[in-house]
Amino acid sequence: MLEEVERWLTDRSWSVTDRPLHRILAAKRATGRTVSVVLPALNEEATVGDIVSVIRRDLMLRCPLVDEVVVVDSGSTDRTSEAAAAAGATVVHRDAILPRIPAVPGKGEVLWRSLLVTRGDIVCFVDADLREFSSDFVTGIVGPLLTDPDVHLVKAMYDRPLGAAAGQGGRVTELMARPLLNLHWPQLAGFVQPLGGEYAARRSLLERLPFPVGYGIELGMLVDALHLVGLDALAQVDVGVRKHRHQDGQALGRMAAAIYRTAQLRLARAHLIRPALTQFERRGTAFEPRTHPVDTEERPPMTDIAEYRTRRVA
Repeated sequence: MLEEVERWLTDRSWSVTDRPLHRILAAKRATGRTVSVVLPALNEEATVGDIVSVIRRDLMLRCPLVDEVVVVDSGSTDRTSEAAAAAGATVVHRDAILPRIPAVPGKGEVLWRSLLVTRGDIVCFVDADLREFSSDFVTGIVGPLLTDPDVHLVKAMYDRPLGAAAGQGGRVTELMARPLLNLHWPQLAGFVQPLGGEYAARRSLLERLPFPVGYGIELGMLVDALHLVGLDALAQVDVGVRKHRHQDGQALGRMAAAIYRTAQLRLARAHLIRPALTQFERRGTAFEPRTHPVDTEERPPMTDIAEYRTRRVA
C-alpha cells in the first residue's frame, strides 16, 4: 500500500461515533448547509418504506438534520412508489425528470437525474433494499461534510454478511473492483467498500462529474472525484453492518462487466469493439447462450445541462 494511502487511512477513515449528532447539528446550524437524501428504487416495496420512516423519524422529526427525502422510482412494477409516499418521502418517477433526454435503465441514470429534483447542498445516496436500517448510515456519511470543509465525498464502510456467512458479501467488490483500483488507481486502495451504495457528497462536486448510467456509477464516481478534488477530499466512515437483498451470480457478472467497462473508459477513453457479455443457462441437456449489453453510455456533468443551469439562476 502506498504511504499516502496509509496516512489517508489514519486521517480520513472514521467511525460514526467520532461525530456525535449534537456536533453535526451544530455544524449544520453554523454553516447553513442543507441535506437531501436520495433513494434510487426499483421494485423495493418491501424495504423502502421502512428506510424512509427511520430517516424521517430520527433525522427530520426528532432533529432537523435532513431537509428532504426523495425516492426516485426507476420503473417499479410493485408498490414501491406508494410505500415510499406513505412513509413520507417525496416520490418522483425517473422518466418525469428531464424528459427531453430519454431515460435508460440503470442506477447511475437515476442518481444523475436526482440532482435536478433535489435542493440540498449535500446529497446523500442510500440504496432502497437495506434491511434493519439505521439512521447512522446517514449521519455517519453526512457528518464529515458538515464539520470538515476540506471533505467533499464520504463513503460508508461496513461489514457485509452473505446470509449467515460474515464478511462474505460484496463479491463483485473483491473479484472486480478492488483488483482494478489496486492495479490502476492505487490511491483508492484504502476504500473498504468502494462499490457501496451509501455515500454523500457536496453538490458542488456531484454537478461537475459525469455519471455512468449503470452499475459503474460508484467506481466511476470515486475515480473521477480523485482526479477532480484529490485523495484528501475523500473519506470513509464505519457505520456497522449492511444487510440487503443479494443478487444471483449472473446478475453479478453483468455488474462486473459494467464496472470493468467504466474502468476501461477511464484508463484509455477508447472505443470498445463489442460492449456485450455472454452468459450461459442450462436448458434441458444443453447450455444456451444469453448475451446482454454492457452499459456504455454516460451522462455529462449536470452543469452542462441547460435546465439545471436555469434552475440555479432562478
